Amino acid sequence: MRPPTTLPAEVTRDEGRRRAIEELSDPLYGEHEPSIIDRFLDWLDSWLGSLLSAGEGFLPGEVWAAGLLLILAIGAVVLIVYLRPSRNRRSGALVHEGTVRSAAEHRAAADRHEADGEYAAAVTERLRAISVDLEDRTIITPRAGRTATELSTEAAAVLPGEAEGLREGARIFNDVAYGDRAATADAARTLRELDTRLRAARPAVDGTATGREGVR
Repeated sequence: MRPPTTLPAEVTRDEGRRRAIEELSDPLYGEHEPSIIDRFLDWLDSWLGSLLSAGEGFLPGEVWAAGLLLILAIGAVVLIVYLRPSRNRRSGALVHEGTVRSAAEHRAAADRHEADGEYAAAVTERLRAISVDLEDRTIITPRAGRTATELSTEAAAVLPGEAEGLREGARIFNDVAYGDRAATADAARTLRELDTRLRAARPAVDGTATGREGVR
């Protein structure tokens, strides 16, 4: 003979709240919390669902969903194209655009801009002064269309002792030219100090850089 079946006791609201709190306080529970990505996907799913619901009654659901997906796809393509460095961006910004002046003129303009707190213009004019000065001294071959990165590479091959400074100068110039970072007083000072060192530097002999001399 089977024992009589015992029905589970009814759980009151207070008892249910107590049990839920105990369950949530279990340390193992936190291990199953959704990640940030999961939360974002849940939010995106909810957002898309709300948009689809908003479109009901105006357009068929399939048409509304297809249009929304098309907009998202176009946005993704635009972001990929915008964020991907272009060929010109990878090679660096052009050092000279427009009329090329003498090194002394570019240097004087850089000094004026730096004194006036116009650091972006100071960085630009300073690297142009460096470029013209290196060409005048036949450290690099004069040519049009040279980028800051190319200037750095070509000059570093002849002045290996300043290779690091040249790379840093080109990086600052490119960042300022492309708006990746705002020009600062430190950036202008770095280019000015590089200009001073390069004016004193002499080409390497037999692969060894000569010592720095005083500024001419």
